Amino acid sequence: MGDQPIRSIDPDEILPGSSLSDKLLALNNAHAQELSWLGPARLEHLVREAFYARGIGDLDAFLIAFDQDAKYDSPNFLWFRDRYPRFVYVDRIVTAASARGRGYAQRLYFDLFERAARAGHARVVCEINLSPPNPGSDAFHAALGFAEVGSAKIHGGAKTVRYLARTFC
Repeated sequence: MGDQPIRSIDPDEILPGSSLSDKLLALNNAHAQELSWLGPARLEHLVREAFYARGIGDLDAFLIAFDQDAKYDSPNFLWFRDRYPRFVYVDRIVTAASARGRGYAQRLYFDLFERAARAGHARVVCEINLSPPNPGSDAFHAALGFAEVGSAKIHGGAKTVRYLARTFC
């Protein structure tokens, strides 16, 4: 696995126009089909609400996750909140094409699992696109022990997602 350290993404570092904000937005929006497009104000809101916002290296990868109490209006997050009293929801994880194959996404997930467990959470959840398909993400999450717990059509039926959960003691 890659040897770059995992670092916190501090909300005060991502004010609109900052170097870190620009890097986060560029990486996120290069993968907008899988993640959804973000503007500067929305990114700042997400990081401020996050249970977990961390990256690797010079932003070669990042993960943003929320707990059940976040002020967040994503239909996927709300799906989980309607069903589980306590959870950590992975909203977005992405690795730059130039950094793939170094284990960064796996390292971020393992770090998240550890932090979630220390905070008393027993469930980490996420969604993966079923239509349009994302077979790489399907295989990755299956290897981490995620299992399907539901599905839904969102955005007026334009997208179908599978809801996944990984539980631990």
